[in-house]
Amino acid sequence: MKTLENALQEGRKLLKEKQVADSDIDAWYLLSFLFGMNRAQYLMHSSMFITDEQYHEYMELIKKRGNHIPLQHITGEQEFMGMSFKVSQEVLIPRQDTEILAQEALKVSDGKTVLDMCTGSGCIIISLEKLGNIKSGIGVDISEAALVIANENKTKLGANVQFLQSNLFEQVQGKYDIIISNPPYIPTSDIETLMEEVKDHEPVIALDGKEDGLYFYRRILQEATNYLNPNGFTFFEIGWNQGGAVRGLLKENGFHDIRIIKDLAGLDRVVTGRYENKEPFT
Repeated sequence: MKTLENALQEGRKLLKEKQVADSDIDAWYLLSFLFGMNRAQYLMHSSMFITDEQYHEYMELIKKRGNHIPLQHITGEQEFMGMSFKVSQEVLIPRQDTEILAQEALKVSDGKTVLDMCTGSGCIIISLEKLGNIKSGIGVDISEAALVIANENKTKLGANVQFLQSNLFEQVQGKYDIIISNPPYIPTSDIETLMEEVKDHEPVIALDGKEDGLYFYRRILQEATNYLNPNGFTFFEIGWNQGGAVRGLLKENGFHDIRIIKDLAGLDRVVTGRYENKEPFT
């Protein structure tokens, strides 16, 4: 029979052999997920024997991770802004970098109406509703399958938001104080260079920003001013090298007070601007 410690050591060894990034951490997360224990509980019971069935179940999870299936697709969840969101292959896995986007929007969201374009799992609009004092929120996505996950997260977290299937603004009505988006922004030619976990397991529709990665910023900004209230804000997540280009697109479309916010690694991550319904300054 194996102990918890035996199983964890074998899990770490296999993931290292498979060249999985953060193999030690992922082996622990899978053990914690399967046995429902935290670090303190493990330290108290690491020498506890487990059944053969439990051991084989754990090793099956390890084998999946060894095949570079994302950890979040194995556990079915990912934490974002302190909440646990359901994820699947139908949605982009929420990332820590995107918390910067949500945090910046929270600074001006009090009493505001919010439109979340390319909502995916719904993590952004749900976080704004749960953590901010927004007046109303709606998340838009072209993918029906993604919206199934978003609605499950809405129910799970008790969020008072709505979701709409639409190709960008096609089905959107009304005007909003904030338009926020983490759109697809990876240039098509770069997708094959991404980690196996991303390129083979996350939805291409949520990654592919067309030839230069800027397609969806252009499309959204071409119409955004028709759906923004006076002095409304836009917030975009961007790739590390897209700050200047997206700033230029905001300026071209009449936005002012444009700022670029860096992530924890010191890289450009968010661009925001305000629309004043007047000609842009130069």
